[in-house]
Amino acid sequence: MSEVTRRNFLQTSAGAVAATSLLGNTARADVNGKIRVAVLGVNGRGRRHIKAIGDIEGADVVLLCDPDEQVLAKRAAEFEKTYGRKVETETDMRKVFDRDDIDVVTVATPNHWHSLATIWACQAGKDVYVEKPGSHNLFEGRKMIEAAKKYKRIVQHGVQLRSQPAIQEGVEHLRKGTIGDVYMARGLVFRWRPSIGHKPDEKAPDFLDWNLWQGPAQETNFSRRLVHYNWHWTWDYGNGDVGNQGVHETDMCLWGLDVKLPSQITAMGGKFLWDDDKVTPEVLSTNYFYPEENKMIQFEVRPWMTNSEGGATVGNIFYGSEGYMVVKGYNSYEIFLGQKGEPGPKNSGDDPVDLHFTNFLDAVRSRKAETLNGPVETAHTSSGIAHLGNIAFRLGRQLNFDPKTEQFVNDSEADKYLTREYRKPFVVPNEV
Repeated sequence: MSEVTRRNFLQTSAGAVAATSLLGNTARADVNGKIRVAVLGVNGRGRRHIKAIGDIEGADVVLLCDPDEQVLAKRAAEFEKTYGRKVETETDMRKVFDRDDIDVVTVATPNHWHSLATIWACQAGKDVYVEKPGSHNLFEGRKMIEAAKKYKRIVQHGVQLRSQPAIQEGVEHLRKGTIGDVYMARGLVFRWRPSIGHKPDEKAPDFLDWNLWQGPAQETNFSRRLVHYNWHWTWDYGNGDVGNQGVHETDMCLWGLDVKLPSQITAMGGKFLWDDDKVTPEVLSTNYFYPEENKMIQFEVRPWMTNSEGGATVGNIFYGSEGYMVVKGYNSYEIFLGQKGEPGPKNSGDDPVDLHFTNFLDAVRSRKAETLNGPVETAHTSSGIAHLGNIAFRLGRQLNFDPKTEQFVNDSEADKYLTREYRKPFVVPNEV
């Protein structure tokens, strides 16, 4: 089918069902039995995706996609040098989805593209590994779940702590009561974030398809204050550090406490250090309360000079009636018992990224979504809690939220922040 015909076909409910039937529920493989992978977004995190797939037997990266031709050419040259073979390149991810010789896509684009890329991939019969945060707003996370279920796709969220055996062991300690009744989790994101200065609007460079880069966001002028990394610090494309590094820690809070979305949210913060183009707060303190479970989450974002807490600068602390547990980074935990904090169990391991990709590809082969360590539901909840905190900060008041309806309680002003106005044709659909 032509590109337009195939896309229109997938957008109809009847066509979607038929497409699912035609594509089947098993991963297609090349003549050598390998899963064929395309990496979407290769400027930053995508480089780690390339390496992880390249290190796993039974899968091959066969295509790199990025709207920046300069970045794309650089990554393709690096790939050839590392693996001794050429890799295909493409600037428009829609053309990747139209190909029947791609089994899996990994999504390492800016945040505002994560959900739509995942949904389009599911509609096209591809399995997906999507970076955190899975969504740019709460509405998108729910649509990702619906798309994965409807098209029977394997979707792994890039919260790799869930694939680290040491951290899994730590969560088991929380479950069996090693630190007693666990009532609170604290998430820490203390990262070195310098000034980004001031950058003017200017003409987009010829090697960057600025229209594709903006995608679902409303059209604006190009500026180097956005491309390539500093988009994190503006609401149109990023979600601040709580929705950047912080999603690993929000996910850890939810996993450790065994909760999902909260009922009450408060947040306070601001910019205290730099006169620069960042829009999101440099410092953000957020509280989330779960009245039914009688639990709460505290979350702290700090830049520049700060202390550690329990030896952690990026990580989590869980508080119980008999002690507390500190999770440091991505691969270790340590337990302290009693009022004096006597040393208890601890464990550490290696970077779990490769384990997380291996877990994903194993599920692609088995078609058992229940074996995923970071299933699509975590893309919704661990990203969603970050979004709720940001909304409370932007409105400057406590918010009451109904986790069952995923709407704020009698608060139409807050509800407006649950989604966004999308720019055609890059629209996250109500009906996936």
